[in-house]
Order: sequence, then C-alpha cells, then structure tokens
Amino acid sequence: MLCLQMSNCDVNIRYANATIEDLIDVLSTRTMYIPALFVLNKIDAISIQELELYSQVPHYVPLSATDEWNFDELLTKIWDRCEMTRIYTKPKGQIPDFASPVILHNKAPTVKEFCDRIHKTMINQFKYAWVWGRSVKHQPQRVGASHVLDDEDVIQIVKK
Repeated sequence: MLCLQMSNCDVNIRYANATIEDLIDVLSTRTMYIPALFVLNKIDAISIQELELYSQVPHYVPLSATDEWNFDELLTKIWDRCEMTRIYTKPKGQIPDFASPVILHNKAPTVKEFCDRIHKTMINQFKYAWVWGRSVKHQPQRVGASHVLDDEDVIQIVKK
C-alpha cells in the first residue's frame, strides 16, 4: 500500500456537488461500494401518495409479504442488481437440465469461467463447447473458452 504523508497541501476540486465524504472516498483506498436493493414492505398499509414518494428512492421494490404482492419483481431486481447469469448444462445424448442451472456472478461470463465454476481442472481437459441460446448465431454453435455466455444459455462441454 502506498502511503503519502503531507504536512500541508492545497486541494482544488472541480466538482460543484462534492462533499467531504467524496474527498475521503477518493483518498481512501479501502472504500468499497456494493450494490444495494431497498425492499419496502407493507405497501398494502400506505396510500398511493406515499407510494409515489417512495418511487423516488433508487433501486427499490415495494411489496406486501402478507398478501404476497410483487414477489416476482423482487426476484427480477435481485437477479439484475447482483448481475447473476443462469447457465444450463446438457450432458451428451441427454436433454438439458433446466432444474438446476449453474449460477455465475458476472455480467458477461465466459466458457472458461463456467468451467472454473464446475471444477478448477476442467479447463485443462477442455476441447470446445456446444452452446444453444442468445449468445450464438447458430443453434447449436461450437465455441471456444473465450466465448461470452448469455443468461439462460445451454452448454455442453467436450473434453479432449
């Protein structure tokens, strides 16, 4: 870690809305931001005007747990905010397994990252992969380890 010690300095900030917290964030190397999602429960007990006020909150999902309202939107927002991708596997000669996808936490995962998620040594035996889905032009298409997968793609790994 680089440590600079200054006894006196002038700092010019050319951002009109900068706060002291912004300056500390820039100077501190240990600051890390993580995505957040605000879940507002009990929307069945508030008025429409209050709900419109809540709509100004960034990254929020209103729901009612007792009436089970808006659970689908909550699930969709969680997938989007966490940037998760579902990849389905297809064993050779069988139908794809849509019951248990492999979840990758990356916006643009590659076939290599998929192989690493299954087993760290799988990439050493990797020859090529067959992919069905939105990430390929032809169904199926033969791809290499650097191919970028899309959400809900189906993949079959061919080993050496």
